[in-house]
Amino acid sequence: MANSFASGGDRWLRSVIMPTKGVPVSKYIVFYSYSSAAVKGMIDHPSDRSAAVRELAASLGGSIEAAYWMQGSHDGFVIGEFPDSVSVAAVSAAVAATGAVSSVESHEIFDQDQQEAIVKAAKTALQAYTPPN
Repeated sequence: MANSFASGGDRWLRSVIMPTKGVPVSKYIVFYSYSSAAVKGMIDHPSDRSAAVRELAASLGGSIEAAYWMQGSHDGFVIGEFPDSVSVAAVSAAVAATGAVSSVESHEIFDQDQQEAIVKAAKTALQAYTPPN
């Protein structure tokens, strides 16, 4: 997989895999649901899965702020910071490829300052947009 990204330039690839300090990061929430085989494996051999998740995120320049189990349509979620959406998509693809999860979905999340900027930008965009008749 890294080879396909390398065609865009090694500098770009290094910036995704090993971002430099001070590079802006985005915060994401990633929901996941374990496969039945993974749940059986965790029951038979309990372990701290958060350590594996932190290592996975760090491999692409990310960090994990929180990891929680939950009940409902997903088994849990993690909140973390990543250099970009490509990194988050790569993490999701890597986890899905193992068969350990039956579903995984990621969403960028925004703090209050970012939400204010979004609303201001939306106001500008709304003034420029002409809806269909």
